[in-house]
Amino acid sequence: MPDLSNQRRLAAALLKCGEGRVWIDPSSQEELADAVTRSDVRSAIKAGVIRRGRVRGTSRVRARRRAKELAKGRHAGPGSRRGTPRARLPKKDRWMRRIRAQRDLLRELRDQKKLPPGVYREFYRRAKGGMFRSRAHLLVNLRLAGHLPPERA
Repeated sequence: MPDLSNQRRLAAALLKCGEGRVWIDPSSQEELADAVTRSDVRSAIKAGVIRRGRVRGTSRVRARRRAKELAKGRHAGPGSRRGTPRARLPKKDRWMRRIRAQRDLLRELRDQKKLPPGVYREFYRRAKGGMFRSRAHLLVNLRLAGHLPPERA
């Protein structure tokens, strides 16, 4: 197998691409060993013995597969976390999630006539003031205040 590095270099210059993209026909390598000038290489390009290969990009297959898994909630364990819990879920987002759940519960109880409007308003304001940690905490307080029957075991 002849050394065609010079021909490859000349072809790359003529084809305006990198040496890695130059394709040389394996069956014509012996004849190409004699092609030492630019015009020899130019005629080999015209004959189709030397061609410019296509541009190879970076495959997105692995990136797409990872994105699909991330959408399912994978790769989110403690070893993958970089920010603090507050950075990963900001304070405001946690507040919105909590207050919306509490307000939905209060609205539901009021619409089912389990809470009179005055009590609803009082506990709505308490929720707004951040008195309750969660829906469960709100329910406990409603039961302790005697506005809901005790929970059945």
